[in-house]
Amino acid sequence: MTDLRLERDFNVPPERLFAAVSAQSDLLQWWGPEGMFVPEGDLDFTRTGPWFSVMLAKDGQRYKVSGQVTHVDAPKSVGFTWGWHDDQDRRGAESHVVFTVVPTASGSRLILEHRELDDSEQSARHEGGWTSSLRKLITQLS
Repeated sequence: MTDLRLERDFNVPPERLFAAVSAQSDLLQWWGPEGMFVPEGDLDFTRTGPWFSVMLAKDGQRYKVSGQVTHVDAPKSVGFTWGWHDDQDRRGAESHVVFTVVPTASGSRLILEHRELDDSEQSARHEGGWTSSLRKLITQLS
C-alpha cells in the first residue's frame, strides 16, 4: 500500500477553505482534473454518508468514483472513502482521502492525504489528478 500527501497554502480564512473542500456548490467548481467537469454527482462532504461523482473528459470518457464520507469536523477536516467504478459500474478497490485545513499566518493550508493506494503507479496517477484539481481550487479561491 502507498500513501500520497499534498499541501497547498491559500490566502483565505480556514472556514472559507473548508467550505471549498466540503460544500457541493464549491466542490463542483474544482473537482476533477483540468479539462474535466462533473455532469452528475452527490458531492456533499458537509455530512457523513454516501457520495459519488461522474467526471467527463473532453473526449467523452466518463470516470465514476464513489464512497462514504466517514467524518466531518468543520472547519478542520473531512474524510471519505474512494473507489473507482469500471465500465460495468462495478466498484473497485477502496482507498481513503482526508482533507485537513490548518490556519497559517497568511490564511490557511490544505493537507490532502490519499491513503491505502494499491501501488506507486496508482499513487502517481492520483498525484497527477489531485495536483491538477488543486490548481483549479487555487484559481477558484484567488
